[in-house]
Amino acid sequence: LSLYTSPARETKYVENPQTQLEEGVSHLRHVMEPYTAWCQVSLSCLSNKNLTQALCSDFFSEGCGFLQNPPAGFYPRLGVIGFAGIVGLFLARGSKIKKLVYPAGLMGIGASMYYPQQAVSIAKVS
Repeated sequence: LSLYTSPARETKYVENPQTQLEEGVSHLRHVMEPYTAWCQVSLSCLSNKNLTQALCSDFFSEGCGFLQNPPAGFYPRLGVIGFAGIVGLFLARGSKIKKLVYPAGLMGIGASMYYPQQAVSIAKVS
C-alpha cells in the first residue's frame, strides 16, 4: 500500500492556435505543391548519371569553345556588364532588396545596350 495518495489528474491536450506566420507558410506550401512536385519529377529524370554527364559535357564543351573563339568585342562588353554589376553592389548599401535589384538592373541595362535585339525579344516574351 502506498503511504501517500496522489490525486488523479485529468490532463487535456490543448493545441495552440496557429499564428499568422504559420498560416501564411502553410498557404504558401499548398500553393507551391504542384511546382515542387514538377521539380522533383524533373530532377528524378536527371538522376540518371549517363544523361547528366552527357548534358554537362555538352554544355561545358560548348562554353569552352565559345570562350576560346569569342565574337569580336565580347570581352570588353563582358567587362562593362560586370562592372555595372559591381557598381550596383556599391550603390545598394542597406537593404537586401536593393542588393538584388540594383546589380541585376544595372547589368540588364548594360546588356541591353550591347544586345538590343535580344533585349527586345526578352521584353516581348515577358
